[in-house]
Amino acid sequence: MTTLRAGLIGLGSMGRNHARILKGLGGVELVGIVDPQAQDQGAVMGVDVLAELDELLALRPDYVVVACPTALHHQVGLRLAEAGVAALIEKPLAKDPEEAAALVEAFGSRGIVAGVGHIERYNPALQALRSRLEAGELGEVYQVVTRRQGPFPQRISDVGVVLDLATHDIDLTAWVTGQPFVQVAAQTFHKSDNPHEDMVSVTGRLADGVITSHLVNWLTPFKERTTVVTGDKGAFIADTLTADLTFHANGSQPIGWEAIAAFRGVSEGDSTRFALTKREPLLVENERFRDAVLGLDGALDKIVTLEQGLRTVQVAAAVLASARSSESVRLPDQGVR
Repeated sequence: MTTLRAGLIGLGSMGRNHARILKGLGGVELVGIVDPQAQDQGAVMGVDVLAELDELLALRPDYVVVACPTALHHQVGLRLAEAGVAALIEKPLAKDPEEAAALVEAFGSRGIVAGVGHIERYNPALQALRSRLEAGELGEVYQVVTRRQGPFPQRISDVGVVLDLATHDIDLTAWVTGQPFVQVAAQTFHKSDNPHEDMVSVTGRLADGVITSHLVNWLTPFKERTTVVTGDKGAFIADTLTADLTFHANGSQPIGWEAIAAFRGVSEGDSTRFALTKREPLLVENERFRDAVLGLDGALDKIVTLEQGLRTVQVAAAVLASARSSESVRLPDQGVR
């Protein structure tokens, strides 16, 4: 395998995890890290920490992982595109649809490989869920409900909970169902000292009529990462903290209790927790992007494209617009994910 020269921008929480992965990734050499605030460390994991992007570009990387604050993604991404360097940009792609669209154009017009780090797509529970939905194991899908709650992260200051966390749920919902959002309605809450929203409740509708609900916040003293997909055969529950997937089937036994039988809904059936191979999602994400840069067959289909990242930013912007106006916002149907 050809050895690719990789760079990294940003040594925050995600940046340090990317550095760990890149240092051990087969076929990749991490040649430099850019982070002006960490430059006095000299080196991290044996790799020089640089102050400027130009210093990294002078090392001639084949691709760069962008893990700096969201507000800088546009500026950094355009510079990489101009230099002809492939880029894996942490989610969200950019802070607004205009900047995200500019990145799509910059990389696309030059034919440069680029992707977005929507890590949940590589979670074993969600990958198994998507495969089972595609196989028709749930029948018709009725609803997708996600809950992503936890304490306030000190690492975030440039965006609110919608761009930082809800973009996970926007992307994974469209991806596991294969359907884009066409309408959202949202309410936000501000309770911490952060100037941005720290809680959001979103309801939505997908192109095929599936309804969605998403509760996301930084105000809960425990972490929860749950996706529930309900359909005509039962419900799947994916826990992305533990990478577990469980199926709760609708009951098929006849009901002999008249008072219960009068209720014309579903009844409880068997529950199955699936045995999954659990590999670290960030490792899988980096493997897939490495393969895309190498040009391996089918590799581009396994990364999150900038166009998909743009769509997620557009939905996030609609969520914020809905919260400001207290009205639902419609999005154009742009096909399956």
